Amino acid sequence: MLRLTPGALNSQLLEQRPGGLPAELSSYGGIGPTSMDAIQFSEGQARTHPTPTVEELGSLREQGCGLWVRIRGLENRGLIASVLDILGVPSVLRAPLLEVPQRPQVDCLNSAVLVVIHRLGFSATPGDLISEQVGLLLLPGLLITVEEVARGEAFPELSEWILSGQGVVEDSDLDDILHFLIDDILDDIFPILETITHRLDALEESVLRRPKPKLLRQTFRYRGNLRTIRSQIWPLRHQIQILLREHQTLLGKEALGGFHEMGELVQLLYENCEMLRNQCDAITQAYSVGVGNRMNQVMKTLTILTSIFAPLTFIAGIYGMNFDNMPELKWKSGYFIVLIVMFAVALLQVYWLWKRGWFQDWTAQR
Repeated sequence: MLRLTPGALNSQLLEQRPGGLPAELSSYGGIGPTSMDAIQFSEGQARTHPTPTVEELGSLREQGCGLWVRIRGLENRGLIASVLDILGVPSVLRAPLLEVPQRPQVDCLNSAVLVVIHRLGFSATPGDLISEQVGLLLLPGLLITVEEVARGEAFPELSEWILSGQGVVEDSDLDDILHFLIDDILDDIFPILETITHRLDALEESVLRRPKPKLLRQTFRYRGNLRTIRSQIWPLRHQIQILLREHQTLLGKEALGGFHEMGELVQLLYENCEMLRNQCDAITQAYSVGVGNRMNQVMKTLTILTSIFAPLTFIAGIYGMNFDNMPELKWKSGYFIVLIVMFAVALLQVYWLWKRGWFQDWTAQR
């Protein structure tokens, strides 16, 4: 009988999916077609079963060898329920595997370890984050992975390594495979953060060169992506620590060491997210400073024009008065003399402002 331990499973749906739907799910209306296969571990060898029936899976389970069942796509819920029934999966563990989107979690029960995590990535347009849920369940002699998206082979790199015979995998090594799978999903986040880093560096340079509202919108979009990534990885750190403190009997020494490293990996990912969020804040501040400098440059230009034309307007206003006793009005060359004086005054002011550095563009990139 499955007895819950402290911090045991609580199936909690997220209010909304972290990111958008992958192209594979979009083409199937949100639920991908179901496919499955299995890898059996016996006598140091791994043998694959491409399309097993429910009865074949039950027979493989009865043999007592290590078994990794990979389910992809959640369309055929009846088939998946039949598979879980014949494999002896308790009903309390099924909802987190089949209901999407679930919160990320690492839950430990007496004889089971359940992990729900989202595989994150970018769509065809960089900056648009997508996600797909992956559920992993470790039972004695049994590892089940349920992927929301049915595309190609499940975890191709690890599967190729196992089936190629490069390493000896015993039926007791399912706990190591579990932490390898989680580590593989978490490692996919680093290229995302690297892409965001390059994009933010380009945005920062563009904001300093010529701030535009669309650059600020792009910055807020990347900031939102970073907030989504952080919300998906940060809960794992605390839950991994709880898992390690409970001394789960399903996890061997190597697997426990792998989970220790996983906690450090989650911490590193979180710190990178925070660093990039601070860079987003710096870009926002640089945008505000850039817009302020451009506005100051505009005001300075208007001030220069006003200061140059103010004395010219004063002179023109004096000689625009209609008094009879104005001797300059009788001068034969008075008009040209006033023009020369006004031109000289304008040149003198331009020279004086230029010497004081007023004509320098303070918004130009140094």
